[in-house]
Amino acid sequence: MQTVKEIAQRAKAVQSTVALLSEKQKNRALQSIADTLRSHKSKITQANAEDIRAGQKAGLRASLLDRLLLTDERVEAMACAVEDVIRLPDPVGRVLSGETMKDGMKLLNIRVPLGVCGIIYEARPNVTVDAASLCLKAGNVSVLKGGKEAIRSNTLCMDLMRSAIEKAGVPADAMQLIKDTSRDAAVALMHCKDDLDVLIPRGGAGLIASVVENAKVPVIETGTGNNHLYVDAGADLELAESILINAKTQRPSVCNAVETLLIHASEAETFLPVVQAAMESRGVTLRVCEKCAAMLTKAVEQATESDWETEYIDLILAVRIVKDMTEALHHIRRYGSGHSEAIVTNDYTRAARFQQEVDAAAVYVNCSTRFTDGGEFGLGAEIGISTQKLHVRGPMGLSALTSNKYLISGNGQIRK
Repeated sequence: MQTVKEIAQRAKAVQSTVALLSEKQKNRALQSIADTLRSHKSKITQANAEDIRAGQKAGLRASLLDRLLLTDERVEAMACAVEDVIRLPDPVGRVLSGETMKDGMKLLNIRVPLGVCGIIYEARPNVTVDAASLCLKAGNVSVLKGGKEAIRSNTLCMDLMRSAIEKAGVPADAMQLIKDTSRDAAVALMHCKDDLDVLIPRGGAGLIASVVENAKVPVIETGTGNNHLYVDAGADLELAESILINAKTQRPSVCNAVETLLIHASEAETFLPVVQAAMESRGVTLRVCEKCAAMLTKAVEQATESDWETEYIDLILAVRIVKDMTEALHHIRRYGSGHSEAIVTNDYTRAARFQQEVDAAAVYVNCSTRFTDGGEFGLGAEIGISTQKLHVRGPMGLSALTSNKYLISGNGQIRK
């Protein structure tokens, strides 16, 4: 097995070749990937079934197994996501600005690839395809390290993609997978500062914290989703119920699901029983504040401090009554992860205040947080959702995988 350093060096060796590929060449390689995924659908689902069995044996909870699962439909969705990337305009070489300086020199600012992108992620085999495809379209080489839970799925998908792009005339080493799933291999990738240009962690809070603390390579931090839905005074409670059901239960294992419900005190007596019935019928466990517990007739779990801090990615919802919007905003500032926050309100002024004061990558009024997604935002497949503020923030599509370069042309000018 190749060492992490050797894999990173092989990636670096083809970086300049990949950066110079034309849009037509990249799109041809991406179409080859999509076609190959479709023609090997049964092999992919068989490999994934082995991962699922191993995960069940290891005691993975249902929400993590859902993230790991690849069905025929999900493989088709992966292929379609690659084709979505094909349809996106190539960002490389796009002129960001241009001007003639006072001494006659021509100044252009253009988009260029980041270079070699290392990506560390957990039990989401679709990320293998999404990340490698996006990196290629943006002229980057990718070095991927997935979790042990998906190693069979990831290995097969990577082998298929490498073969596909090589047939299309692109170096196979433009896409690489580290098959060593140990923590030591992850740390080794974090230390490849001579060969990697950027490192992107995609996963839970523990993984992201480990990368941020240990990496010697520049990191784009994709954050956890401890997201809130605040139901304002006078809100349409039927609308609030519909949004809550979608945001919590449509797919609870993803980072844009809601984890905490905040209810204005004036609506609590009416809305709490509705919430309890809607959540219990969908298998959601409630963890509530003391005020909520006193209002509900059925026994419920009482929330602790850690519940307000937790990204469950599971069928668990923390619920708290707040006296007003100011208290709701304070709660979000204290516990929110800067990912996605939402308000249900009929008041334009309070809606505007919420969007202005909440510090998050995506802030919603009267709609579900589940839309924080590269595909939903028209970016195609996404590399992750950044909750930091340097370089990029929010869903990271193609443009987020580029940097910029200044091109200056003159005719003998010298600085005086």
